[in-house]
Amino acid sequence: MARARVFTSLCVLVFFVNLARIVFAPLLGVFIDEFGIGEATAGLIVTLAWIGSAAPRLPTGWILTKVPRHHVVISSGSILAISSAIAAMATTVEHLMVGAFFMGIASGVYFVSANPLLSELYPERIGRVMGIHGAASQIAAVVAAPFVALSLFVDWRLSLWAIAVGAAVITIYTWLVARATEMPSAGQADRNFVAGALSEWRLIATALAIVGFAVFVWQGLFNFYELYMIQSKGLSDRAAGLMLTIVFATGVPAFYFGGDFADRLPKVPYLLGIVGVFAVSVIVLTMVESLLGLIVISVIVGFVIHSLFPAVDTFMLDTLPDSTRGSAYAVFSSLWMATQALGSSAVGTLVEQGYTYDEVFTGGALLLGVLVVVLTVLDRAGRLPT
Repeated sequence: MARARVFTSLCVLVFFVNLARIVFAPLLGVFIDEFGIGEATAGLIVTLAWIGSAAPRLPTGWILTKVPRHHVVISSGSILAISSAIAAMATTVEHLMVGAFFMGIASGVYFVSANPLLSELYPERIGRVMGIHGAASQIAAVVAAPFVALSLFVDWRLSLWAIAVGAAVITIYTWLVARATEMPSAGQADRNFVAGALSEWRLIATALAIVGFAVFVWQGLFNFYELYMIQSKGLSDRAAGLMLTIVFATGVPAFYFGGDFADRLPKVPYLLGIVGVFAVSVIVLTMVESLLGLIVISVIVGFVIHSLFPAVDTFMLDTLPDSTRGSAYAVFSSLWMATQALGSSAVGTLVEQGYTYDEVFTGGALLLGVLVVVLTVLDRAGRLPT
């Protein structure tokens, strides 16, 4: 029961952590009017939140070799509460950027410390736990836009104050329940960050080979999804926004079921299957033209890609031993985040060079399919670690 309370508190905290990374995108128009800035400067605010999420992952891995995981999780909640308040009080765009960057840092610290902690709280059902936790995070992606829209009836700062207060309350609660709970001691064996990460290089490389290019393609796809629907499929702005909402909404059940299946199925074939189906679904997406067809394929794309995240976390956290779990997972998470970040710029660059969205997405999906075939052959030959 005590561990269940810790788990529940983390599911609430991750909602605010992920909301903090996403909340700035629907506020960009407000920032342009409020601070008299251009689109490029406004976009930099969002970029800083995501750079902040990537920046602390390696240092956090080192900290986890010195400090208990739950202490680091609680510190991430504290950072989030303080930085959200700073952003809410911003009077200049520079002030706002500082708040956004540290809100991103809070998320990076959180995910690198909380995911190993969750796997050690429930070592016998890592997939299900990661799936439920991921679903709680994904709910933030679904509600971010309507949440901001409601706050604008009062003031845009209300959305950031809500994150600050919510993060502060749940962080205090997490601290209280963690004090009353016997926390897992598995992480105590992980005391050498560099040696731990290097000893698991084959597993890290395998995971990145399987999922790295998939999330690269995904980042480019979802960041241009609305524009793609408008320019290539001829949808209205509202209909295009609905398609993106569908993609994110299907992620909630996808996290749950994706994690549950990760506990039941062979991990490497399961991951390769997800990536393969994602590649096929992207190709089908480029061929579909009808509104009903676009709704159906958006559901499929969203469900498949979001099921990948708990699956790969389960693969890493269940396979890594206690002595290297925190260190190796931090390195994997950092490299994976960097891989994702490049997808949008790659798509934008190719489109500017004259390629159509259909050509770019089809090319990415075909390369992904070839990669899946190669990795499947290697797996059947026993060349991939399991």
